[in-house]
This record gives sequence, structure tokens and C-alpha cells, in this order.
Amino acid sequence: MPIKHSRLDRSLLVLNAVFLTMAVLLVILPLLYIVVASFMDPSALLSRGLSFNVSDWTVDGYQKILSNPAMIRGFGNAVLYSASFSIVTVLISICAGYAMADARLRGRTFFMTLFLITLFFGGGLIPTYLLVKSLGMIDTIWAVIIPNAVNVWNIILARTFFKGVPHELKEAANVDGASEMQIFARIVLPLSKPIIFVLALYAFVGQWNSYFDAMIYLDNTKLHPLQLVLRSILIQNQVDPGMIGDQLAMAEMKRLSEIIKYAAIVISSLPLIIMYPFFQKYFEKGVLVGSLK
Repeated sequence: MPIKHSRLDRSLLVLNAVFLTMAVLLVILPLLYIVVASFMDPSALLSRGLSFNVSDWTVDGYQKILSNPAMIRGFGNAVLYSASFSIVTVLISICAGYAMADARLRGRTFFMTLFLITLFFGGGLIPTYLLVKSLGMIDTIWAVIIPNAVNVWNIILARTFFKGVPHELKEAANVDGASEMQIFARIVLPLSKPIIFVLALYAFVGQWNSYFDAMIYLDNTKLHPLQLVLRSILIQNQVDPGMIGDQLAMAEMKRLSEIIKYAAIVISSLPLIIMYPFFQKYFEKGVLVGSLK
């Protein structure tokens, strides 16, 4: 039986449709602009704006970036750092969150208060650098992974999610003779896929987009992730004021700089765009259950 909407309901539905359409356009249009601009000749882009005329398109930006031998190495480093950071962060978050969600843990309010203090107060850049250096982690993968592995926000999400796991399941397993580790590994973890995937996605995206830690702690260029390699390519192709006498070289350098900028954004974002649909089905459930309960 068709639902009859009142005039007010129809007005709200129209307003919702208009609002959602505008929200989608606000997200889609900048992405479309960057993708098309990465293929367009900068002079045509500046003079005529976006164009779908093939004669205005070029792949010079992608050729310039992909011909750099440091690109493959940087891409591999970025995947290694992001995957390792995700595994370590998820392990710490779910173990700490599970413990904090158990009412039998003595002093959990004290430990949670300590965690929350770190959200507002940090050690600062120089003390952190000196600590990492004294631990011998400079120029190692651990300098990128360890300092930010404990994320209080992720622990709070995990704790809130584990609070929603029915206590009767644990009691039934306990009556059957299961130990705490067996209850955690065989009962709780299989039910926790949404929060695990959400935490992994948060950690992977955060580490993938991060370049500051690598810039500070990694002096060896062979260890640089993709983001630092792209930054180096962009800097190398900046117009040097000393080239002011060579107008043709300066114009070509400026053209390459413009087109490389957009191509670098597309290349660095592509893995995350490909990965997100596989996590999307867990994302909504994990975030909502972990944040609202």
C-alpha cells in the first residue's frame, strides 16, 4: 500500500534531496577537477578551464612522476609502514579497549584518566625526538610506527564497542571451562570485525597521509615513504629564481610543476579510494556502535 505523505512531509523530502545533492556535489566536483586537471595541459587549464577535449590532455605529469626510480621504492615503503602501523595500533587498541571494558579490572578509572590526559597534554616535538633517538630508532621503521601506536581515541572506540558484547556469552563460555584468553580469541574477536576493520582503516589512512614523522626521523632517502618522495619531486620541479634569464626553461619548469601537483594528489589518493569500498560495509556499523553506545 503506497504511503501518503502530507504537504510538510513532501517539503522535507524535497529539502533533504536538495541538501544531499549539494553535499554530494561538494565532494565529487573537487575530486573531478583534480583528476581532469592532472591530465590537462596547464596552459589550457588556465586559459579555458576544465576541458574534455583530448587535444588539451597530456600524461606528462604522470610520466615525470612514474619515471622517477624512487617512486616504486617510496610506494613500497608507504605500504609497509601503513600496514605495520595498522596491525600494531589495532592490537594495542583492542587489547586495551577489552581490558578497559571489563568491570572486574581494578583501577580502570585511574588508567582511563591517564589515557585522557595524554589527549590534552603531549611531550612536544623536541623531547619526543630525543626519546626516539635515545632508543636507537632513528632511521628505522620503528621510528614511524612506535611513537603514535597508542591512540587514545581508538582505545575509547574499542572499549565502547566491547561494552556492547553480551555479558551472557562470556559467562556461558566461562561455565564451559573457557579461559579468559579463549573467550577473547574465540568469542569476542569474531564478533568484533566491524570495530577491527574501522580501527585498521583509521590507522592505515592516517599513516598513509602522514609524512612529518618520516621527514623528522628518517634521514636515509631509501626509507622515505611515497609522500616524501612526491614532496621531493614537487620541490625539484619548482621554478628557481636564478633561472630568470632562461625564459623557456622557466616556463617549461612552471608547466611541469603545475601538472605534477595534480598528478601527485591523484597517485597518493588512489590506493585509499580503491581500498575504501572493501571496508565500507564494516565502517558504518563499527563507527556507530563504537561511538554511540
